[in-house]
Amino acid sequence: MKFVFDERKAAEAAAHLMEMAGGTMPYLVLIKLLYLADRRAVVERGFPITGDRMVSMDHGPVLSRIYDGMKGNVGAATKAWQRFVSPPKNNDVQLLEAPPSAGRLSNYEIDILRAVHEKYGHVDKWDLRDLTHHLPEWHDPHGSSSPIDPEEILRSEGKTKDEIAWRSELAESIYAVDQNQRS
Repeated sequence: MKFVFDERKAAEAAAHLMEMAGGTMPYLVLIKLLYLADRRAVVERGFPITGDRMVSMDHGPVLSRIYDGMKGNVGAATKAWQRFVSPPKNNDVQLLEAPPSAGRLSNYEIDILRAVHEKYGHVDKWDLRDLTHHLPEWHDPHGSSSPIDPEEILRSEGKTKDEIAWRSELAESIYAVDQNQRS
């Protein structure tokens, strides 16, 4: 399954989570909360909030482009991200600008972010990392990274072959339309 990465939605999602946390949080927590929100959206509706590529890394599953941007990869840190999220300082990030009330995120997506924050936002960053190591889609990459197949998430959540096929077709259709518009 391929998804369309939406830089603006990713930045706004991060801003919402950080606002819920009072404006500052460990970047590891932010990365994990964004992953868990995207995971939940894939399970519930067939496509994620951010559209970022999911990968297994030593500290658990992450969203690839968001992780690269957080780690200082200038090419991955978009203008939208830099508008809302500070670079990490002492392993924390700060909210630079409140999320827009009428931005790119739907009310449904904000509800997912709120639910994920309520469930996991208070969890210590190392406990949250350990928790994500128990997700069935995470596989130890032994110092590297390996892609996570969203279909594996759907299977682990009890979706039928037909439900997975429907979600996969929807995601591929959206991706194809996006690619046609870009060319």
